[in-house]
Amino acid sequence: MKKFLLIFVAVMISTLSIYAQSSTFKSILPSITVNTLEGKPIKASEFSNDGKPFVICFWATWCKPCLMELNTMAELYEEWQTETGIKIYAVSIDDARTCPKVKPLVSGSDWDYEVMLDQNSELKRALGVNNPPHTFIVNEKGEIVWQHVGYAPGDEENLIEVYKKILNGEEVK
Repeated sequence: MKKFLLIFVAVMISTLSIYAQSSTFKSILPSITVNTLEGKPIKASEFSNDGKPFVICFWATWCKPCLMELNTMAELYEEWQTETGIKIYAVSIDDARTCPKVKPLVSGSDWDYEVMLDQNSELKRALGVNNPPHTFIVNEKGEIVWQHVGYAPGDEENLIEVYKKILNGEEVK
């Protein structure tokens, strides 16, 4: 029995090692419906940026690092759009209790992002988001090619540099 278990573990480690090194595996955005601030349903798989990569930022009204990240990116967004054509989808994961705070917060902010509501956390769960802020870059094929959890000042500069690499067809790790 020990020999079987040892062989099984060795095979699993080899398989996981090969899988982890595979750079061709990319997650596709699921066809899960979220809503705009106006209540219009849209499937995440329909998010787009005219054939260019785009960014999805998961956030919540109660998350201070999320608000810092989105406010910092808002200051740079117009410049980034001019330079790269970037598009950001800010997906709120506020639940029924805190969701009524989203629209007033967004209205009082200088955010030109597409703000979406994932009130039932379906998209959050599908993409494995545990703690906001959680940011993804999605390529023109709808494949998630980069992600980052958390926020510290300066992370936005890393985000735009990675975005530019993806925009130029460069591989990112």
